[in-house]
Amino acid sequence: MHGCQLCPRLAAYRIEQKSRFPDYHCLPVAGFGAADARLLIVGLAPGLHGANATGRPFTGDASGQVLFETLYKYGFASQPGSHRGDDNMRLLDCRITNAVKCLPPQNRPSGAEIRQCNPYLRDEISQLNPGSVILGLGAIAHRSVLRALDLPQFAMQFKHLAEHQLPGELSLIDSYHCSRYNFNTGRLNQTMFDQVFRNIAGLMA
Repeated sequence: MHGCQLCPRLAAYRIEQKSRFPDYHCLPVAGFGAADARLLIVGLAPGLHGANATGRPFTGDASGQVLFETLYKYGFASQPGSHRGDDNMRLLDCRITNAVKCLPPQNRPSGAEIRQCNPYLRDEISQLNPGSVILGLGAIAHRSVLRALDLPQFAMQFKHLAEHQLPGELSLIDSYHCSRYNFNTGRLNQTMFDQVFRNIAGLMA
């Protein structure tokens, strides 16, 4: 995956950003955490000044700060914040990844790019043990999980706090993405996000 060229637009955009920010990662961003963790969190794609800079999902941006604080609160992370890829953050029985591994322009991957990247997510899901939980942050993550499992795209509708049973004794929980935009507009707040993780804890108990 490191030098993936499957999506020409994203590969060109990586090069463009590397010229603007020479110290940034500007490569596909691999998942973070143990492959067999019982909780797999799926986001959308790396952020320009977050994972695209640090090389680690959700690390270094506002949505990551919300996510890591919440993971720490519920026992899935070793510390409440993560700003650099070398800050000794450890995930506990948790793995974080994205539906699209490369930074897309305007944070909007095309449908073709989402499909092209899906085999990487498929591989990550295939390593989960029965009883594991997948958290889909947003509708694209939700649909990408379904695609990775060869399920019809609209077999299970995305809805905040919805729980879906998947093949292989897996569960999918939906949540609005913990983006700054969603928090600023009130679509999501910390109380709502906490409820997501209380539900996850109940499934994993």
